[in-house]
Amino acid sequence: MAQLTPEKFKVIGFSQEEANRIDRPTISYWQDAWRRLKKNPVAMVSLVVLGLLVVLVIIGPYIRGYDYIAMNVVDKNKGSSAQYWFGTDNLGRDLFSRIWVGARASILIAIVATILKLVVGTLYGAAMAHFGGWVDDVLMRIIEVINSVPYLLVTILIMMVLGNNLFALLIALSITAWCNTARQTRGMIKQLKESEYVYAAEVLGAKPSRIILKHYIPNMLSILILDASTAIPQFIFTEAGLSFLGIGLKAPAISLGVLISQGQQTMDFYPAQLFYPCAVLCIIVMAFNLLGDGLRDALDPRLRQ
Repeated sequence: MAQLTPEKFKVIGFSQEEANRIDRPTISYWQDAWRRLKKNPVAMVSLVVLGLLVVLVIIGPYIRGYDYIAMNVVDKNKGSSAQYWFGTDNLGRDLFSRIWVGARASILIAIVATILKLVVGTLYGAAMAHFGGWVDDVLMRIIEVINSVPYLLVTILIMMVLGNNLFALLIALSITAWCNTARQTRGMIKQLKESEYVYAAEVLGAKPSRIILKHYIPNMLSILILDASTAIPQFIFTEAGLSFLGIGLKAPAISLGVLISQGQQTMDFYPAQLFYPCAVLCIIVMAFNLLGDGLRDALDPRLRQ
């Protein structure tokens, strides 16, 4: 029987060198995460929608050329038309421009509150896990005390003391939100603390602050990104709910919650004044949530192939 050798086979479509290769190009963790995110159509559509929303909150108030503050009682309570795309409110102000100004305020509040949540929670949790012992016990008891107080009660007290302004709202949103981030950070760093590179840094005399900033946090970026992607829509929805109930921002300040509250007062006769800000709020929150789901799948190292 004739012996089969590689020379007797002809490779079609590839060179012999390419056909014999069984490896694939080495890609980084973040490149692989982006590759898997692009394969998720729902996440990519949400990313495109969020990009369009960002553009609209920047240039939206100026597209129609109407002043979103100036009142025009002659055109009050107008419906959707070529002149006023979303109609006007009960004082004749262009609702299209006001909605994008309100969306800008709501998104900025959510982003700032998320940054405060991540910074405070990460540093607090890192301190608990790195030092351990009695420091960990004391700091954990503080978190338990904060979490034991009802969130809505804390929010009402803060807004009563500091007033219905942007600074007070940011404090109210962030006062307890960082606790979950601190718990999550503590658990992650408890695992990272046993790593050889952390032990080597301690032996070389690195300060705790350097170990936290140079070793712990870079290895937690994926977790922090996921935390941010879920925190932003939560803060947007919470701000809208507080302003709707009259606890958060109040007119003349403009946010989606304030516009929904004003639209609720006229919904029986002019439902469009409630529908449009609610629709924009739902689209923003849904897009962030769907993108967060896609990021969770893309950043999970257990799903790498």
